[in-house]
Amino acid sequence: MIFKSFGAPRALGARAANEGYAGPRRRLQWAIGPALAAGVLAAAAFAAAPAAAQPASAAKPAPAAPAAKAQRTVLFMGDSLSAGYGLAAPQGWVALTAQRIAQAKPGWRVVNASISGETTAGGAARIAGELQRNRPAVVVIELGSNDGLRGLPLAQSRANLERMIQAAQAAKAQVLLIGMRMPPNLGREYTEGFERNYRELAQTHSAPLLPFLLEPVAADRNNFQNDNLHPTAAAQPKLRDHVWTKLGPMLK
Repeated sequence: MIFKSFGAPRALGARAANEGYAGPRRRLQWAIGPALAAGVLAAAAFAAAPAAAQPASAAKPAPAAPAAKAQRTVLFMGDSLSAGYGLAAPQGWVALTAQRIAQAKPGWRVVNASISGETTAGGAARIAGELQRNRPAVVVIELGSNDGLRGLPLAQSRANLERMIQAAQAAKAQVLLIGMRMPPNLGREYTEGFERNYRELAQTHSAPLLPFLLEPVAADRNNFQNDNLHPTAAAQPKLRDHVWTKLGPMLK
């Protein structure tokens, strides 16, 4: 199992269950989008130039400036892995994704509503408010790790994730579901069922699925902070690139 490289099961089990996958709850919510300033410099230069004299009858009204196209929003609903636990604000993979979107997809902005320590129950309770507040066109759901590390019932986690998917789709948003995997010390039945939840939910609701967020970094202990749970700053670009394989094509 790929999590064997993380260290002893205790590091992922008892301590993580007591503290939560992320330790203390820390909310991070921000939006990044390119500023709309088209035409400001041109308008200023035009106003400074002397106008040619002409009869009033010959004067023509200036054409109306085209309306700026409204930005569309990508909403991230995640836990500490998306909130950038242990990192400076610009270092997390969501922040790096926002930078890429600002450059490659200027019609889009990013809102990160991830909370360290969040469970699927917390996400399900918050999703309606976030949808109403941000009106996203795409919702990225990265939740479930804290449920698994605390040994919460799989059926409960699945029902919470399904509520989030259905709420987002009812609001006319596309959903990208990001899955996780649990360490083997939780037992084969639980770990296989945990992974199966994501796969079956994505299939049932026709949602794109990234099966395992940490896949590009999980095999190397050097990619993780001292807690054996959270990737380092140096590993974050790999997570950004991994998620982009699914997210990028959705931002049309």
